[in-house]
Amino acid sequence: MKRGHAEALMPLLARVMQQSGIGFRDLDRIAVTTGPGSFTGLRVGLSAARGLALAAHKPVVGVTTLSAYAAPVVSEDGASPIISAIDARHDHVYYQVVSGSGEELVAPQVAAIEDVLAVARLGAPYLVGNAASILAERWPGEAAAPVAVDTRSGPDIAWVAWLGAAADPAYATARPFYLRAPDVKVPGAGPREPAQSAAS
Repeated sequence: MKRGHAEALMPLLARVMQQSGIGFRDLDRIAVTTGPGSFTGLRVGLSAARGLALAAHKPVVGVTTLSAYAAPVVSEDGASPIISAIDARHDHVYYQVVSGSGEELVAPQVAAIEDVLAVARLGAPYLVGNAASILAERWPGEAAAPVAVDTRSGPDIAWVAWLGAAADPAYATARPFYLRAPDVKVPGAGPREPAQSAAS
């Protein structure tokens, strides 16, 4: 969504809970993706999760969106490296590379698409994320072709729940995981350093 996140989210949550037949107090914990991604979407989602957790007296945990994209592929325990990629606009992507068993090969970062293609040296990858097709279209012709291109627009919510259930609330905090500063700046404000969070 480009706008209207706050107006859409709470009614959606209300409908989901009504259809589930349980109340917020019946939940064990609340899990939310922490990014990277849309600054507005992250702020709205995290605020809603923390607000619900506070009202229901439940713990809230955060999982990175890149990890959530990779999780179902890692569960298959394949041999290919997995590249999770999110469109960061302006010919850049947020990305992370893990092995088929989930070992981190390239830490989460934001980079120009041309720079990301250097990971082709790791072998034929499984591309997943809303920028998977962007990488696939520009994948080097001389490199081993991707074994799969999974262009889902968002992580599988069931896997967000699984990761949230396994996470330790003491470390998996529900704070935004920013990899670069916002595009919008306050008039007259000086240079701003990117805000980063050690989310897991």
